Amino acid sequence: MGRFPFKMEAPYFEALTGILSFSSFEKTEQTLKLLEILCRNYEAASDKKGVEYCRRIALLGRRRAELISRNKRISPDKRLQKQEVATWFRIWLETPDIFDDWLMMRKDAEDFKKLLASELRNQPNSGEQHAGTKIP
Repeated sequence: MGRFPFKMEAPYFEALTGILSFSSFEKTEQTLKLLEILCRNYEAASDKKGVEYCRRIALLGRRRAELISRNKRISPDKRLQKQEVATWFRIWLETPDIFDDWLMMRKDAEDFKKLLASELRNQPNSGEQHAGTKIP
């Protein structure tokens, strides 16, 4: 997903291309952590344009996840997973300062553990444990 539906200047394009991935909860978390690091670096440099690009990419991720979550051709499990992913992007966009704490609590919720188990069952090599995820 390296292409964006908006123009981006070269230094930002190079830094942000390929960052948006939400094929799994793990990839979504990696995306949001990278966006957070870049966004904080841009904020520290008073680079409003860089901050805005980070936010636009997160918004794009949220919108794409929402579209998938509403697509009736997609399996119900996958639609629920993408609905969850859209929520992650929404929380990060609305309250980035508390996102890490919120995500840590969210991962402990029983309904999330069921979503994670569903995701892992439907992935190739589903018997393997992914880095940073606990299989319930």
